[in-house]
Amino acid sequence: MHILKKRWTAFILAVLVAASLLTPSSAAGGSAVEAALAASGAMEYGGADSLQYAVWQNGEILLSGHVGNYSRTENRALTGEELYGIGSVSKIYTTAAVMQLVEQGKVLLDAPVTQYLPNFRMKDSRYKDITVRMLLNHSSGLMGSTFDSALLFDDPDRGAAEGLLDQLATQRLKADPGAYSVYCNDGFTLAELMVEAVSRQSFPTYMNQHILEPLHLEDTFSPSDKFEESRLAKTYQGTDPRALPKDCLGVVGAGGLYATAADLAAFGGALTESSLLRQSSLDAMAAPEYQTGIWPEDDLDQLSFGLGWDAVNWYPFCQSGITALVKGGDTLRYHAGLLVIPEYSLSVAVVSSGGVSTYNELAAARIALSLLKEQGIPVDETVPELPAAEPAVMPESLLGKAGYYASTSAQYQIQLSAEGTMSLRYLNASDVPVQVLSYYNDGSFRNTAGTVLLKLVPERNGQLYLYQKGFTQLPGLGILPTSNYAAVMVPENTPSPEALAAWNAAAAQSFVPLHEKYSSQVYLSLATSAAAPQPEHIPGYVGAARIVDSTTALYELQLPGTGGRDGQDLHLSTQGQAAWMEANHTAYLSVSGIPNLFAGTGWSYTTIPSDGCARWYRTGAAAGKIMTVQLPESGGFWVYNANWQLVASSVLWNDSSIPLPADGYVVFAGHSGARFHLRFTA
Repeated sequence: MHILKKRWTAFILAVLVAASLLTPSSAAGGSAVEAALAASGAMEYGGADSLQYAVWQNGEILLSGHVGNYSRTENRALTGEELYGIGSVSKIYTTAAVMQLVEQGKVLLDAPVTQYLPNFRMKDSRYKDITVRMLLNHSSGLMGSTFDSALLFDDPDRGAAEGLLDQLATQRLKADPGAYSVYCNDGFTLAELMVEAVSRQSFPTYMNQHILEPLHLEDTFSPSDKFEESRLAKTYQGTDPRALPKDCLGVVGAGGLYATAADLAAFGGALTESSLLRQSSLDAMAAPEYQTGIWPEDDLDQLSFGLGWDAVNWYPFCQSGITALVKGGDTLRYHAGLLVIPEYSLSVAVVSSGGVSTYNELAAARIALSLLKEQGIPVDETVPELPAAEPAVMPESLLGKAGYYASTSAQYQIQLSAEGTMSLRYLNASDVPVQVLSYYNDGSFRNTAGTVLLKLVPERNGQLYLYQKGFTQLPGLGILPTSNYAAVMVPENTPSPEALAAWNAAAAQSFVPLHEKYSSQVYLSLATSAAAPQPEHIPGYVGAARIVDSTTALYELQLPGTGGRDGQDLHLSTQGQAAWMEANHTAYLSVSGIPNLFAGTGWSYTTIPSDGCARWYRTGAAAGKIMTVQLPESGGFWVYNANWQLVASSVLWNDSSIPLPADGYVVFAGHSGARFHLRFTA
């Protein structure tokens, strides 16, 4: 089943397995050169097409620049005025909006969300305990990201946000509210809806009137705003030279804003002073909220949640007692990093088309370090080391901790030997060799290079966690420390033979979405995911979900950080000869259940049914013929070859008449009742 990959994280377990145009503005000393080098490094590591950066300090932009190319096909230079999607950095704007309402006495951080959204309901009575604070510190217990028809092309539809309450009404929680912080997009979409309910304004209107206009941020927009869209940095899919349409997110409060690096840096600058919020609100946002729930004792990691912030304890600044607040953001096309140091009224923003937000964050840190050094402010950049320990005899009691461990995206088998070795097998990648680590007297297992430490840690909730600690060195960008719970031990599960057979059959198939809007970016993502090989599963599980019976598999992982994000309960059913799967009540159809396209003479048609399900077809006997499509007002189609490579799209390339590939697939999507008229010619 297609699952969108969200924000990239540096995963130490992966370490176990595994001359651009520079135009910096003038600046004193070497900080301009350092900024350009850091920007170039982030672009190179992430494979970005273009990247823009800016530094704000004490009320002004001190430094800005850009790297890369304006276009893959046009001989035109970047200007530095391009707009970029900032993805989840939008969450800081949402947090600021909520804190404004708190200051006005209209919202209480520790009041239940239902006080402000009385129509908020879930199939789990614990939802009544979710507070506003829990939305902002990721501890609500919500499954994660209800992004149905949220990631769109050239379509500012906010239906994904407006329909969230209906979607959540069909879901349960994955954890007790407040138990621990685990990255959650839906919490910020709820916050967006709450801002609208309390202020009685649309979220984009509120943002413009209460945040952007007071701060004179004239280069920050939501998808529905009127602005010169030609300013958006061009985005691409893979190596295709054709630029993609406008990247739109219908969940603006969770990740839908656009900005220049200068505007983003200036917004971050406003969070170093009381021009936007009172100091008490700024302090509350920077508090270590992650420490209130389950979390590793060693917190030198890229995540240390505040209110809105991904990190309030960022290396290397924390080694000198300097608070550095960091937020990253990724859409499927754009990536952003914002770093704010309140003590020195400093804000650095790095945004890119293509790339990875983590690299942008590291570049922002390098830029800030060079500027502080130039200003005579010392920052201890001592490279962290693993704690001292010696090889030792492993206690026999540890043998009982062998077994299967899982996160949402990765599953592992751990074997422990009496000789004191841990063998780690990565189920998601059969071509990765088993990793062998040795036991040390601090209870850890370490690789031969002494660069990675793993521990099996029992927590107060009764769960056993696979803890990882290590440091990734990226020349030119510095050190990325990791110290987190990578996975949690899953209990043995022995479903009935019938249930196991049903889910094994489902796991061997690919599934396609039925309820995505015709403009959804998911249809383009299928080109890289639908034909991916199926990984090995933990016995009794499908992915991270425990098989209950022939129709139900439940997500039960209790995992803080990012490893436990975006859980899904799964339900199997059949309709006719086709297998259907629901993930958090979003429907998918098995590829094996897709019918053949009828290619008669003259004009024929296909109509979107009343339930809004997309119409999927195999090309069948129509392969080799030219299909001409008359589109309805609200609809579009996508065509794939046998290898799930996208060969035509009315949404991306305005295709209307195309030759159909052999053994290919066609999907028609649109509003209920939308009718597509088709003609097939030789």
